[in-house]
Amino acid sequence: MASHVVSSGGKPHVVCVPFPAQGHINPMLKLAKLLHAKGFHVTFVNTVYNHNRLLRSHGSNTLNGLLSFRFETISDGLPETGKDVTQGIPALCESSMKNCLAPFKELLQRINAEHDVPRVSCIVADGIMSFTVDAAEELGIPEVLFWTTSACGFMAYLHFYRFIEKGIIPLKDDCLTKEYLETKIDWVPSMSNLRLKDFPPGLRTTNPDDIVINFLIRETDRAKRASAIILNTFDDLEHDVINSMQSILPPVYSIGPLHLLVDKEIGEESEIGQIGSSLWREETECLDWLNTKPRSSVVYVNFGSITVMSAEQIVEFAWGLEATGKHFLWVIRPDLVAGDVAMVPPEFLTKTADRRMLVSWCPQEKVLSHPAVGGFLTHCGWNSTMESICAGVPMLCWPFFAEQQLNCKFCCDEWEIGVVISGEVKRKEVEAVVRELMDGDKGKKMRDKVEEWRHLAEEATEGKHGSSKLNFELVVNKLLLKK
Repeated sequence: MASHVVSSGGKPHVVCVPFPAQGHINPMLKLAKLLHAKGFHVTFVNTVYNHNRLLRSHGSNTLNGLLSFRFETISDGLPETGKDVTQGIPALCESSMKNCLAPFKELLQRINAEHDVPRVSCIVADGIMSFTVDAAEELGIPEVLFWTTSACGFMAYLHFYRFIEKGIIPLKDDCLTKEYLETKIDWVPSMSNLRLKDFPPGLRTTNPDDIVINFLIRETDRAKRASAIILNTFDDLEHDVINSMQSILPPVYSIGPLHLLVDKEIGEESEIGQIGSSLWREETECLDWLNTKPRSSVVYVNFGSITVMSAEQIVEFAWGLEATGKHFLWVIRPDLVAGDVAMVPPEFLTKTADRRMLVSWCPQEKVLSHPAVGGFLTHCGWNSTMESICAGVPMLCWPFFAEQQLNCKFCCDEWEIGVVISGEVKRKEVEAVVRELMDGDKGKKMRDKVEEWRHLAEEATEGKHGSSKLNFELVVNKLLLKK
């Protein structure tokens, strides 16, 4: 276990504030556990909505926590629903920006008034929860912003304002053509060979008042007020992009892959190790099913916590997978199909009965690192991409939104560990790319390449000299403990 570091005024106390969506809560909880292992008292702040979801998925005692690792809540300002779905992202962005600062400041006051808890000494907040910077400045304590995107994704967001300056957005109504999406974008530092279509699809708006675009421009600008910025990536993977950021931002540190650091520092069976972050109940039977399958024989399919598709698309994916003859494990969330129940054709279920498992959610890190898994059909969310790299599993990429298109582009062209599926989704294409990945020459090359990256990710989080390990120590000692 890591050595405990204690600051001069008693125990240091970090408040961790994730953006209220699954893909942001996961890495923030990992970071909070690592800080706890360093001797910090941790307060982890979810929204009331997500706190209730966690209680539903893990049982009502799950967040009672330890005396030194506590869960608190603030309101997100949105109307309450009892549903198990991710709230609308534009509404969350707008509401967190407008409504969260006051309840957050009240929470900090209440914590600081408690006698048996150390005073709050620092804040680590999600990069798009920058209202927390106002509170940190008021208290005169350091704040580190954690952007949970890839470095290349964050770099894109940092340059959204230039798209407006250059008149590329808002788009004119007649610009949403395939030709226009091929427009070269060659002015983002250290990122070459990019076209408009490789950037977050949110940019393809005709609305000058688009909530998410304006929100991201505001949040990336406010990032300049942080003590530092940390990213869940590693230096070898995104070295040039991280370097390019240093001139426009506070110091930027890569401290990932976080789940590898956690695996090395925190026992899975320890009290802290057992605190889960999944907002859905995980169906662990799929691991028993994988145990019965040969090495590298299973295609794992999961489009993450937010992606939605049409009823036609899910049917095309289904028949494409059926045609491959491969074993597959497919995560189908109840809210995967837009405005409808996520349904696959009954004939598909009959035809694939002996070689598939369908679940509504699963423990993804364990699934990806299972020897039976040979390929990952993914939306290219950053957590999924990192986990796939660390498990040495090549990817079939079907990006949905945010910076997933860029992650996909880098996976396929820069890191050579992925192959893209076109947005339309046709069963023949799905069948062809799955076969190529699992049995073809390109699949073998990608497997060798992802193995190289896996090795570098291990090195970054190892021993005294791993780049991410050193960066993490630096952030803790120099910034959060101010040694």
